[in-house]
Amino acid sequence: MELRRALLLFAIVLGLAAIVSSVANPPVREGGVADERTQAGPSDSPSRPTANARPAEGQITVIRFVVGRPRRTETLKAGTAATVMTSVEEPGAVSIDGLGLVAQAAPLAPARFDVLSNRPGRYPVRFRAVPDAESRLLGVLQVVPAPLP
Repeated sequence: MELRRALLLFAIVLGLAAIVSSVANPPVREGGVADERTQAGPSDSPSRPTANARPAEGQITVIRFVVGRPRRTETLKAGTAATVMTSVEEPGAVSIDGLGLVAQAAPLAPARFDVLSNRPGRYPVRFRAVPDAESRLLGVLQVVPAPLP
């Protein structure tokens, strides 16, 4: 019985230690970058490239397609982040063929897609109303190669 209590106490202490270590902030080195190797200087370790999961504010292009308006082609440079929004008059599904994106849409809730494609091509944007079997072409998202630097 005493062994069980000791093991239970040990498990509780380990669990609390794990919670505290996950909540504690990692040390911050010069430049505001968190790193486990705070003792290593800049010459001791090779620099590593970093990438942000989201582009900087103001760099996202918003592209809108609206059911009932004339079809149009919207152009986007490869590697550019964009938000594609589709406004509809009745509930249904919106898809961007070729990119494998599908979202539900309603009159007060437009379909929204976050797009970042590196593959140049033409991608039809289609809407299918709930009772309909056929989809309607709203327009085309055209991804063009990015200019070389």
